[in-house]
Amino acid sequence: MPSYFDFQNSWGPPIPTLLSCDEKNSVNLQESRMSSVSFKYWDDCVDPLDLDSMWADPDVKAEWLNVGETKGSKVHLSRDPDGQPYLTQTEMKAVAGIIVQRHFISQIDSDMLCAIAELESDRQPLAMRYNKKSKEVTVGVMQMSPKIAEWLIRDQGYRTYELDVDSKLLYKPFVNVYLAASYLKYLSNFDQKERSEEFMVRAYKGGTKKDAHKSTLQYWKKYLSVRESLPSRKFFGVGSVPNAPSVSALSDPVSPRKGAGPIKTTWDARTSPEDMEQMWNNPNVIKEWNKSGEKPGKVRFSHDAERRPYLSRVELKAVAENILGKHFSTKGVKPFVLCAIAEMVCMRFVNGIGQRTGLMGIDYPTARWLYKDLGYKSYEVESVEDLTKPFVSMYFGAAYMAWLSEYDGRERTPEFVVQAYLSGPQNVNLQETGPLWLKFQETLTRYEDNKKEQGSCIIL
Repeated sequence: MPSYFDFQNSWGPPIPTLLSCDEKNSVNLQESRMSSVSFKYWDDCVDPLDLDSMWADPDVKAEWLNVGETKGSKVHLSRDPDGQPYLTQTEMKAVAGIIVQRHFISQIDSDMLCAIAELESDRQPLAMRYNKKSKEVTVGVMQMSPKIAEWLIRDQGYRTYELDVDSKLLYKPFVNVYLAASYLKYLSNFDQKERSEEFMVRAYKGGTKKDAHKSTLQYWKKYLSVRESLPSRKFFGVGSVPNAPSVSALSDPVSPRKGAGPIKTTWDARTSPEDMEQMWNNPNVIKEWNKSGEKPGKVRFSHDAERRPYLSRVELKAVAENILGKHFSTKGVKPFVLCAIAEMVCMRFVNGIGQRTGLMGIDYPTARWLYKDLGYKSYEVESVEDLTKPFVSMYFGAAYMAWLSEYDGRERTPEFVVQAYLSGPQNVNLQETGPLWLKFQETLTRYEDNKKEQGSCIIL
């Protein structure tokens, strides 16, 4: 997504580069399809909840109070010499941090979003660029394409912010950054391969066919320079996402509240009353929750040191047993197998990790296909957010395993099913025992029920 701004001093007010006459005429045609947009205040371009989150950021609050803003009154947007609104670095950092904390923690780095915003628009929410070749306009702080935004919402399930393509909503910073982060997450696993930061950034600039093209190399170099110059980040303790998450907080299933922080994430908010009743009826879960002081209606998720919610092994096993007992009793899938898959794929993180979504790492298109075409409708999946609910993710994970067990019309071995789940059915090689299968067998030993099944390892 090349910017229509020249790369200039990113740390001052933005200085826009003018469009050519032909570009202006084309943009005017595109603008006729878009709603008229004009933002004077932050209140014009954010929801009340998002504005409250901005005020909750200590750096934003200090910056706003310092220039005379008061909570409860409208907050002015900064203006460049031409009168165009822009986000300060502090504000951009907060928007990116809030979006990542809510929707992409451990999956997208908010510094990546900030650096791309500098390159794409100099943080101008009303920025617009016309691409002569594609005849498309991109808009907002992240220069999102309305066509890509529509695809992300329709096919990829990113529906936290409902958006009509002809709506001015795409110019709103939170909407724009949310959809850009969604697209970057898609790029992180493009073509079912785990991708590097360089691939993601260069593909964001020029498309997936130009990730290694010379036309995106300079952009990558500028990106690295900008990212290195970004101020240190303090927003709610959100740090850079590591390549491999810390597991120190996950090693003790007996103390599930370790690292619990200010994030308002509860079991009850992501679980139906019926499923919560099943959890409370599980004696091992009751013992664990009572020990940590949980109360019905306010059961907290465990959190690691980076505030990422996860399930203890006791909780994970209970979810697996409930899902299998109610919906897959005739399939013969073992609870400890689902537990081991969750451990390997997403380390029991509720939101998922890296390119994987949710507890079981099932992506939205796969879940939607299982729901619509194969009839697995015990749980609804209308958006990608649904897959961050433990029971929903476990259900569709089990459904996918059931489908893999008869892949291509043949009864499949446990080794095939596990490897196919982890790397895709087209990438399974049973000629030799691979590292995924060995890792899976090792992970099985962490669950007590496996001791009763030693030697058989029967999954289906």
